[in-house]
Order: sequence, then C-alpha cells, then structure tokens
Amino acid sequence: MADLDLLLHPVRLRIVQALLDGHPSTTTQLRERLPEIAPATMYRHVAVLADAGVLEVLQEKRVRGIMERTYRLRWDRAQLDESGRAAMTPDDHRRAFTAFTGSLLAEFGQYLARDPADPVADGVTYQQAALWLTDEEHAELLAELRAAVTARTGRSPGEGRTRRMVSLVAMPVEE
Repeated sequence: MADLDLLLHPVRLRIVQALLDGHPSTTTQLRERLPEIAPATMYRHVAVLADAGVLEVLQEKRVRGIMERTYRLRWDRAQLDESGRAAMTPDDHRRAFTAFTGSLLAEFGQYLARDPADPVADGVTYQQAALWLTDEEHAELLAELRAAVTARTGRSPGEGRTRRMVSLVAMPVEE
C-alpha cells in the first residue's frame, strides 16, 4: 500500500497516471508520454516508485550498454486502502484533491496543445450533475461506474482506439 506523500508528488503522480492503462513501459517510453519531465527527474522518480513497490520491473535488457527496465504499475500498491483514506486529515484530502486536479489540468493542457485538438470530434466532455441519493444509492452508483470502467480496462491499443483518461469526483454538496 502506497504512502500518501509518495503518491502526491506531482511528478510521481503523473508517472502513475501514465501507467494507468495497464500497459508496461520503459523509462524512455514514459519520457515520450511526459516530455515536460526532465530525464534525470524522470529516472529519479521512477526509481522512488520502484523502490516503494508501486512499480514492478517486468523485464531488464541491455541497450547500448545501459540497463533498460520495463515497468508495470502495481494497482494494489498505487492507491490508499480504506484505512489509509480514513486516516487522512482534511488537509491531506485538500492536498490530494489539489494534486488530482493539477494533474487533470496538465493532461488537458497536453491534449489542447496537440495539433489539431478538436474537443467535439474527440468526444471530450466535462460536466456535473446534481443527484439526490441515499448513501445506499450513492454506493450503488459508484459500484456501477467502477464496473463499467473496469470492464473496459486492459484493452490493447489498436485500429480506431484512442487512449482516453476517465476521471470521477463525487462529493456531497450542502444546500
């Protein structure tokens, strides 16, 4: 199980998010996905995540005299469990949400910087809905959403497939 401070670092959070699709990557491939991160910074934070067990080494091979490692995200180590979340203070939650929204903004900025970025054609959506739900109905909704997303994870890149990031925030709002 990951430590909150380990995951909330902005660079480490971006690395974890880059591996959310379940496809193993080398550090070179991660650098291609995250070109704004300096090489030395990337290597340092990948090593921190690997040492913490958040990333596991699937393969090692020599490439031009340097050991190249292929990493995979360990889901069981890349998130806080229920007791870890319960132990978070309001300030911890504020930091976590700030990191989450900051990384979301960075991903969206990268998308908009592509040429051409066409949000309508690409099916980009951001919206909110206010729902009146009991605790049980809310738990049911979250379970349905998790099941819908989980059923689609692990698909391989292919003809007509675009890697899409899906994010969810649910919170009670006082009237």
